[in-house]
Amino acid sequence: MTLEQRINDDIKAAMLAREKEKLNALRAIKSAILLAKTQKGGSDELDEEAEIKLLKQLVKQRQDSAEMYKAQNREDLYAEEKSQLDVISTYLPQMMSEEEVESTLKQIIADNGFAGMKDMGKVMGMATKTFAGKADNKMVSEIVKRLLS
Repeated sequence: MTLEQRINDDIKAAMLAREKEKLNALRAIKSAILLAKTQKGGSDELDEEAEIKLLKQLVKQRQDSAEMYKAQNREDLYAEEKSQLDVISTYLPQMMSEEEVESTLKQIIADNGFAGMKDMGKVMGMATKTFAGKADNKMVSEIVKRLLS
C-alpha cells in the first residue's frame, strides 16, 4: 500500500472518529503528496525514497514552527504544531539507534579501507544511501567524524 493510499484511509478514519488535529495533519500530508505529483517533472506515483523525503520535510517544518511558537510563548500554536508533528512522524520508518548506526559505519569503513578525514565524503556518500530515512544525517556525520579521526 502506498503512502497516499494509507493517508486516504486514515483521513476517512479520522473523519469518522472526529479527530480534528489528526485530520489536519493528514490533510497536510495529502496536500504535500499532491503538490509533489503535480510539480514539473513529477510522476503519477512517488517512490518510497520520495515519500520519506517529503515526510521528513514536513516534520522539519513542524519542528521549526513549534520552536518559533515556543520562543514567542504561543502555547496554543505550539501544541497544534507538536500534535501534527507526532502524527506525521508515525508515517516515517523506524529510526536506527546510535549503536546500530555506529556498527554499520564501522563495517562500511572496514570493508572499503577508509582511513582519515580525507575519506569522510566517500563514507558519508555511502552512509547516506545506506541510512536513507532510517537515521539522522547529523548524527551519522558526527559518528563518522569520530570514527575517522
